[in-house]
Parts: sequence; C-alpha cells; structure tokens
Amino acid sequence: MSTRKSAFAAITTVAILSFSFGGQLSAADSQFKDLNNVSGKEKIISLKDQGLLKGVSDTQFLPSSKVTAAQGIQLISGGLQLSLAAIDFNKAPQASGLFTHVKDTAWYAEAFINAHYNGVEIPKDIDPAKALTKEEFTHMLIQGMEKAGALPMIKIAPANIADDSELEPSYQGSIQRSLVYKVNTLDANEKFHPKNEITRAEAAVMLYNALEYLNAHTKSS
Repeated sequence: MSTRKSAFAAITTVAILSFSFGGQLSAADSQFKDLNNVSGKEKIISLKDQGLLKGVSDTQFLPSSKVTAAQGIQLISGGLQLSLAAIDFNKAPQASGLFTHVKDTAWYAEAFINAHYNGVEIPKDIDPAKALTKEEFTHMLIQGMEKAGALPMIKIAPANIADDSELEPSYQGSIQRSLVYKVNTLDANEKFHPKNEITRAEAAVMLYNALEYLNAHTKSS
C-alpha cells in the first residue's frame, strides 16, 4: 500500500471522529434509534459500528438536523486533515484576520484557517452559525478533497442536472465533479436540490463517499 493511500486509511478515522463538531457531542455506544428511512443509513451504521461516528446521545444521531458553517468547515478540515504543515509563515495566521465573524478563540477557528490556506473558498463575511446549503457544502468539500488527495484535473462530460438553473454558477464545476467522484448523486428526477440546507446525515454520507474515493484512487506521487 502506498504511503499516501495508507495516510488516507488513517484519515478515515480522523474524519468521522471530527463529525463530533468540535467535541460538542457524546460518543454513541448503543444503536441509533432515529435512522429509520434515512438515506445512507447503512453507511452511518457501518461507521458507528466501527466506533468512528458520534451522535448527540447513545441512541440519537439527529440525522435531519442542519449543519452550520462552523460544523461543516470543521468536518471538512478535520476530516481531510487539512493543515499548515507545508506552508511557511513569518507570523502564525489568525482567524480574525481572515474572517469577519470568526473569533480567534472559537473552537472552529483553526479549521477555518486550515481550510482557507488549503484552497477551500470560504466567504470572508461568512456567519459560522449559518446553515449550509447542499451546494455550499459540496463546493467546499470537493475543494478540500482535491487538495488533500492532490487529485489531477479531470475532463468530464457534464451530467444533465434538471435543476441546473438553480445552481450558483461558481459552484457548477465542483458539483459536476462531486457526481463523477460519486460523493453526490442526483435524485430520481435528476435533480440536485442545491438550495436545500444540508443535514447531518447527508454531510456524513458525503464525507464517507469522499474518503472512499480517495482511498480507492489516490496513489503515491
């Protein structure tokens, strides 16, 4: 197994543990009771059974709860192990110098810094408490995924997205690549639903899919 591939095997554990969103949640040792009819249930259960996923209690995952910008960026940054290890600074960067509403003492401050310097486009004036839409989370996750795995540029035949007109134009490329990477899929009507606020279940499944792709396709340089 290549060095990079081994690294991503380790990343899987770190990634899912980071879904505790800054240590706010407790470990789940019992079966989640609120996953009936949840899309991606098997992946969530698989991760939980391996001791890699945390819930809000021993029996609750709250799959339909919305993911805030703070939680989503923490999940992406921690899950993909984005860091400043390869970057030299004369002075350590501070979150408050990069983002209007992120305090340096916030539990998610380091995640914002790491994501920013690893090519994840985060609006300077983002509200950390704001719920992320599916297209926003997808755009940031794909940027982080491609940076973490040093993925090559790919030429794709764009998928037909029925609600393409609803997409933010600057997110279209990331969304199309998310379909190629199988991080996302369209629904039965070929819709993406870009403006829907992303849920905990959706975010967990997307991260699982991203790590699965990286483990399968990333090779040593």
